[in-house]
Amino acid sequence: MTKKIFLTGASSGIGRHLAGEFAAAGHDLAICARRESLLTELCETLRQRFPKCHIVSFGLDVTNYERVADVMKQAQIELNGLDTVIVNAGIDKAGKIGSGNFNNDRQVVETNVLGAMATIDAAVALFRPLNHGHIVVMASVAAFCGLPGMASYAASKAAIASYAQSARFELQKKGIKVTTLYPGFIDTAINQNIASRPFLVTVEQGSRKIAQLIEREVSESAVPAFPWKIVGWLLRNLPNWLLVRILKAQH
Repeated sequence: MTKKIFLTGASSGIGRHLAGEFAAAGHDLAICARRESLLTELCETLRQRFPKCHIVSFGLDVTNYERVADVMKQAQIELNGLDTVIVNAGIDKAGKIGSGNFNNDRQVVETNVLGAMATIDAAVALFRPLNHGHIVVMASVAAFCGLPGMASYAASKAAIASYAQSARFELQKKGIKVTTLYPGFIDTAINQNIASRPFLVTVEQGSRKIAQLIEREVSESAVPAFPWKIVGWLLRNLPNWLLVRILKAQH
């Protein structure tokens, strides 16, 4: 069945490859991102490759919070409906706490938390009167544990995972499903400067697994599930002294 999908952060990385996966599956797409030139190029490429799909694009910075709902409503009109909203836009600006880079931390939180919350809020407002819909929130395995040099990113992903869980509880009897995904190290620009990237998978492999999980409408999953489901449990439950030792060994 053809779905109508709204996707943020579509101009690069996982978002760009997800757009290709869903178009290849025959779904209609409203793709959004800040970088409009890259977005326009992607839109034209997908239209040429998949002429039977209805694909539209919108320049959107999710930190322009009031505009998020307006763009989503416009996408709903142009696609003649929406079934799925994928909250994928995110940034990382690594740095140690107290290094004078708090402005970077603020930007991470504004995009990864407030921008994502604005997108989820708009999706719920759109889906609630319809008593159906699917909201997908892209967290990260960084949400499992505070990481040295990635404090704001880890905090932002933990925060949005918690917000998504609240939404899942609120909406469980409303016909609206909420999926939270926790990608591990998927080879994209956002993590290429990290010294150690255990269990790395290509962006093509990671995006394909993410698309499959979204199609199945799972509630939660690490990506890939193995070994990150086990690693996630360990990160949440190991004593701090052992975590510190393990994390030091990775750097």
